[in-house]
This record gives sequence, structure tokens and C-alpha cells, in this order.
Amino acid sequence: MAAEERFINAIEQFDAANKEDPNTEEWQGKNYPKELLYAIRMTEKLNEFAPTASEALQLAARCQHIQRWKIPRDTYEKGRKGYLRWRQDLQKFHVEKASAILKEVGYEQEVIDQVAFLLQKKQLHKNEETQTLEDVICLVFLEYYFEDFAAKHPEEKQLDVLRKTWRKMSTKGHEAALQLPLSKQSRETISKAIQE
Repeated sequence: MAAEERFINAIEQFDAANKEDPNTEEWQGKNYPKELLYAIRMTEKLNEFAPTASEALQLAARCQHIQRWKIPRDTYEKGRKGYLRWRQDLQKFHVEKASAILKEVGYEQEVIDQVAFLLQKKQLHKNEETQTLEDVICLVFLEYYFEDFAAKHPEEKQLDVLRKTWRKMSTKGHEAALQLPLSKQSRETISKAIQE
């Protein structure tokens, strides 16, 4: 199989898996399975933020949340301990699911391992590709999901999440975040978070 065909096949398989999401989100007048829409946004943001991204990074961005709904947050105890355990189990699940698809479409183990490395956010702030993936994740969150989050949580919680998000990002990520098409309210909250 030609390299380009293999890449397209992998993306199609990731998307087919995410099309099974029973949760939907409306975007620009069209209904999408939630995780499929998230995956599309990740690819678009990566192409904009890092147009020369490697194949492994492009694959990792597309499958970052693959079938996330299968491990719901509310099946774990409340609080930080439960949250961390949920995130850990999710990460393992995403790696296993993505690796199986990549193997099936004919990728070499080296690429599969690199995608797994990125999905596990290894060497954040040290590895350039891990950092790029994290920046893209944060940018997608800020642009598409922060307003919804803000509507459900008090300001102190919003500020805490924004500070944590900001700390994960690179200088390039910060610059891109300040250029996002956000509402006046979101801009003010982000500004307050990063000043503090």
C-alpha cells in the first residue's frame, strides 16, 4: 500500500471509530458525533499551527480522543484522585485503540510507537512534537470548548483550569491563543488568569 493511501486509510478508520459516538454536537448547522467533530478540529488546528507536522503527529492529533465516550468520567470517584485515574485509563485505551488501527492498515512499529509516545504526552516541554500536540489540544479547548465550560463553572474554577492550560503551553502556543476568535468575556477571563 502506498504511504499516502495508508495514511488516508488510518484517518478513515479513526473517523469510523469516532462516528459511533452516541453524543452529538451541532456545528454550523450540522449535527456531528461529538468525538468525530473534536478529531476534525484537532486536524484543522494542527494544520494551521504546525503545517509541516510529521505523519506521526498528524495521526496522533486525529486519534487523540478516539472513542473517549466508552470510558465515562462518572464511572470513577469524584475528586482529583478519580480524575487522574480516569485520565490514565483513557490514555491507555486511546493508545491501544489507535495502535490496533495503525497496525491493521500496515504501519511499521516505529510509527505506531511514536504515535503512542505522543498520545501519552511524554516529555512535555522537552519533546517538540509532544509540545506541539499539547499546544493544539489547548488551542482547540480554548476556541471551541472553554465557553461551554465557563457557563457551567464559577470563575475561580475557570481561572484554575486556564492557569493549568497556560502552563502546559509553549510561548508559540500562548501567542496563538491570544489570536483566537474568542468572546469578550472569554478574553477577559483568560487575561485575568494569565496576569495572576
